[in-house]
Amino acid sequence: MKTYSLTRHVLALGLLSATGAACADDAPPANNVTVGIAGVNSPRYSGADKQHWSMAPVFQARDGAFFVDSQKGIGYDLQADNGLYLEHTLGYGLGRDEKDSQWRDGSDKLKGMGKIKSVANTAIAVGWSVTPWLVLEGKATLPLTDGQGVQYRPSVTLIPWQTATDTVALQMAGLFGDARYMNTFYGVSAEQSQRSGYARYDAPGGFYSTDTSLTWSHQFPSGWGTSVTADYAWLGDHAKDSPIVSRRGGLTSMLALTYSF
Repeated sequence: MKTYSLTRHVLALGLLSATGAACADDAPPANNVTVGIAGVNSPRYSGADKQHWSMAPVFQARDGAFFVDSQKGIGYDLQADNGLYLEHTLGYGLGRDEKDSQWRDGSDKLKGMGKIKSVANTAIAVGWSVTPWLVLEGKATLPLTDGQGVQYRPSVTLIPWQTATDTVALQMAGLFGDARYMNTFYGVSAEQSQRSGYARYDAPGGFYSTDTSLTWSHQFPSGWGTSVTADYAWLGDHAKDSPIVSRRGGLTSMLALTYSF
């Protein structure tokens, strides 16, 4: 689910693995393992006015169409010669705490809102690599172990520069959620209002945010690599009108060091 959780901010590897696979000129996915560590500066939760630093492990392993990814989960992808692809994953969302947290969304400002439980989820993405530098994708993420609602994410990825060692990718996405998803992360029920002091708010389903990320990844001949990502989210009216939202825009920056073998 799209929240400001720590693992969701390791954007570079997930973005580049998806676009790289889709733009590989019909070459089969390479079998490899990537491990690393990422430093992340991000809002404490979607709509928070405070930032915090955190560290996240990076892990990817691929065997043909099947992969394990610390951001996406366990899954597989299928690719056609015309650039169309399908990806299906089983993942895990960390939810949100009602106090400051170093490993998931959370802030002391949410005291009384209660915790949003962690959830197992499944995601299905359908995309089209129109050219080696343009990828279109639609993705739906559905919870499996708790009724947190469904999130939808159409996106456009531009790759203006790609060499054997460097890739620059710009991704622009729109975020949509059904009413259950919106009220889980942005709504304030009567009980929550009494406990927290926030005014009641029923969040309608539909469009709630744009998300734009710019990623540069460099691979050294020795197997070491680096990735730098800047991600900016801008909340739409359905989310920004929530009383728990203190800031409409949220900037996340990430630096990752990886080793592939």
